[in-house]
Amino acid sequence: MSRIVFNSLRRHCLSQFRTALLQRPIFRARELCLSSAAGAPQRKGKDEFSQLEAAHSPDHFGTLSPQVDEPETPDEGDLKEEDYLQNVPTRGQQLSVRQYADMIKDHIKNNRIREALDVVEVRMKRDRVKPVNYHFNLLIGGCARVGYSKKAFQLYNKMKQHGLKVTGGTYTSLFNACAISPFLADGLKRANGLREVMLEKGYEPNESNYNAMIKAYGRCGDLKTAFQLVDEMVARRLNVSTDTFNFLLQACISDREYGFRHALLVWHRMHRMRIGPDRYSFNLLLRCVRDCQLGDLETTEQVIEQIFSQSIAAGQQQPLLTGSEESTVAVANANSSDLTDRLNHEGVPDLLSANPHLGSLVKLGEVRKAEDRLLLLGGTSNVLAEMKRCNVEPDIRTMTELLDVIPPTNAAEKHLLTTIKQLKLGCDIDFFNILIKKRSMRFDYDGAREVLYMIEAANLEPDIVTYGVLALGCTTQEEARSLLKMMEQAGVRMNIQILGAMLRQGCAKHNFRYITEVLNIVKRERLKPNEPFLRHLDEFGKVCEKRDRDYDAKPRKKGRDEFKAEYNRYRMQLDAWREHMGLQGLALDQALGIVREHPWEQFKQSQPDGFEAVKNPKLRHARKKQHSIRRVDVEAIDEGDETKQVQVVRDGTQ
Repeated sequence: MSRIVFNSLRRHCLSQFRTALLQRPIFRARELCLSSAAGAPQRKGKDEFSQLEAAHSPDHFGTLSPQVDEPETPDEGDLKEEDYLQNVPTRGQQLSVRQYADMIKDHIKNNRIREALDVVEVRMKRDRVKPVNYHFNLLIGGCARVGYSKKAFQLYNKMKQHGLKVTGGTYTSLFNACAISPFLADGLKRANGLREVMLEKGYEPNESNYNAMIKAYGRCGDLKTAFQLVDEMVARRLNVSTDTFNFLLQACISDREYGFRHALLVWHRMHRMRIGPDRYSFNLLLRCVRDCQLGDLETTEQVIEQIFSQSIAAGQQQPLLTGSEESTVAVANANSSDLTDRLNHEGVPDLLSANPHLGSLVKLGEVRKAEDRLLLLGGTSNVLAEMKRCNVEPDIRTMTELLDVIPPTNAAEKHLLTTIKQLKLGCDIDFFNILIKKRSMRFDYDGAREVLYMIEAANLEPDIVTYGVLALGCTTQEEARSLLKMMEQAGVRMNIQILGAMLRQGCAKHNFRYITEVLNIVKRERLKPNEPFLRHLDEFGKVCEKRDRDYDAKPRKKGRDEFKAEYNRYRMQLDAWREHMGLQGLALDQALGIVREHPWEQFKQSQPDGFEAVKNPKLRHARKKQHSIRRVDVEAIDEGDETKQVQVVRDGTQ
């Protein structure tokens, strides 16, 4: 009992002693620091450690870090984490998979790519809902339709990171993104990489995948791979449809030098495989007529001879389609007299039908323009007759393509308008815009302005493009002012393209005052000059410098003083304009780098609100108005001396 009492007293005494010891400071660093500050100036260096406290006690470890006040501004990451933990969305705030998908589709339909991306990257993340592969496929498809290939592949990689299944539709959309990409080299590189991924995974492409691959390689300029993919489809016994050949025709359009003869080979391959062309096929072929050349004559002659030989031996087995035009076909049983008869067949050439012939054409060297290539197909009448044989009805798009390739005469245009009237087709404003442009390019400015009466008679209204092509005919300041006043009355705001067309005319006419007025309008309306605008100014500047040097070499030459006065005034105003635009002292390449907009920047920000058709999604995606031209007086069109039919004859003259 005494031992227990003794131990209790001992513990009590030790406790009191420990408390007294802890309350007694061993180092009074702060007091020493204060006393030294009163008698002498404070030292730096070691005195900075005066805020540290230490204690030689096993029960008190002290501190080795200075006493610092807590920051007044909280960490941003902590705030986000706290907000994430506290603001948990309710069930009512979360939408279903279908509802999120409908939001994405609605934005994509109206070309609001940024808003569509935000549904997954912002809205669903905030709602704490995991996206599924359907959402990613929608976004990849939306980016593909506008050529935003970089973002499409980023979504594809994110899709794989989420462990979502990559479907055949995903690959199709990615190849479409490569096809429509504004950067052909980048699109081709991505297409090659994606194709390697498919091979590594052992994925066998379906027909849609093949068509998308053909489209991608063709539009990116790799025609050889595009043709090889068709051979691969045939070898795998997949269905080669009209759509497949349409994508091949798109590939032909991408080759401006040899595309027309490529298109001829593709077209007759369709005949041999008994695949009927559709309206889109004819429209693409006419686009090849407009944009593509024959290439070197020797190879083109071999291609035409190959087409004739294959048409004669149509019943024999044909080789697979290849990208090499020099490949020949064995025609052991072909009757050479049949070929001679076709070559000597008189009349308009016809390389369009299944039984082609050259008619009266012998010299291919005379085929240089689009209207000459159209004659190789038999002209407008034969194209429409071939469409009828294939049970294909032309639409106004077909007529617009034909308008682009017919001879630039009033007679040819009148014939086409009569055909539209007979077929009872509805015209849209695009057709009349091309007609205005065609007449303006041949300097028939009065005829171009007459098209406005046709537009009014067809119950249509001019759009922004109409005023743009009308600006091509504004050769004087008065005409330009009249057009701008017409636009103001119609409630249409001018753009840099219209002013660029006026600038082009001012430069062509060497009218300094006209050019200066255009520059002042650009400055007043706060418009940003584009690449063609600056190129017109640069080329005109070179012409003026050369003319100025010529006058310096010949001081007594007539008109020198007037030119010098106008030119010096123009240069002063141009320098002031360049300084206002932030382009002063920059070379052309540097200036183009400033004004050139990246094609993907528009998809990185929200779509601006506006009332113009190009900005308002409801107007942009509305169906284009089409009306009959029955009220247009076609007979009133003056043919002049252009009633003679243009025909290619044996000696190659027209």
